[in-house]
Amino acid sequence: MTAEQTLSGTIPEAGRLDKVLADCTGLSRERVKALIQDGKVLVDGRPAGSASGKAQVNSSYSIHLPPPDDPQARPQDIPIVVAWEDEHLIVVDKPAGMVVHPAAGNPDGTLVNALLHHCAGGLSGIGGVARPGIVHRIDKDTSGLLVVAKSDVAHEGLARQFADHSLERAYLAVTQGHPMPPAGTIRARLGRSDADRKKMAVLPDTSSRGKHAVTHYRTLERLDHCALVECRLETGRTHQVRVHLASIGHPLVGDPVYGRPSSALRPLLRELGFHRQALHAAVLGFIHPVTGERVRCESALPADMRELIDKTGHSNR
Repeated sequence: MTAEQTLSGTIPEAGRLDKVLADCTGLSRERVKALIQDGKVLVDGRPAGSASGKAQVNSSYSIHLPPPDDPQARPQDIPIVVAWEDEHLIVVDKPAGMVVHPAAGNPDGTLVNALLHHCAGGLSGIGGVARPGIVHRIDKDTSGLLVVAKSDVAHEGLARQFADHSLERAYLAVTQGHPMPPAGTIRARLGRSDADRKKMAVLPDTSSRGKHAVTHYRTLERLDHCALVECRLETGRTHQVRVHLASIGHPLVGDPVYGRPSSALRPLLRELGFHRQALHAAVLGFIHPVTGERVRCESALPADMRELIDKTGHSNR
């Protein structure tokens, strides 16, 4: 069995301890909370008292990870599209509708189940039992590129790049209406909505909650009642593209949470059977955490989004 591992470093920003450590390490907040409760997290050499405690900038931390248990998820022979792979990591082109890892309501049929089969169980254990290899996620109904670690050293290296926002990530989205100006930058703090804890919301800049988030967007094509927009992420927050674009009055076409279809688009969406947010993770670039080489993958728009664009692209601009 794998020996206990230790993740260590310096806290880069103030905030709630479990959130800050999750950002630093790539672990989930629930995983960090459990490790704090088990006395596995030290801050400045002393056991962390509480997950909700305040993290101080430049404090040192160390997290002792017990050997991972055998994964609860079972390998399943589910086809996946591999964009890039070596012995340390794999980049997968995830289809819309596939959940990334098992959870309540989705015990199998997930990307993790498929990867456990494809990689013959060879995925990093840092993420804990239910999340082998998973460094980041994209929503169930978002399609596109996702990198997964096979080794713990790759997991740690990728997590650092996500934490310092040094990766290249570009999304293609179809928005309702035409953003004005057609290109710009959205800087808006994101956190849980007070009205619905399952949703994210834009928070005041002065709020002590949430996280700073930056999205750069540009319109690639004006369509009939909508637009094809490229979004490049400076940060990677939960639902960031969806919430940011909705906040400027242009939610994603088909988004069931942050926007309702306009009367002009509703008949077309019914005709196409388009029932998901029109969002695709098209570009993913990073420095390989082991070899140091630059890895950059691109993914073409999936058929359902191409059809949506074709159907809305033939009227006057």
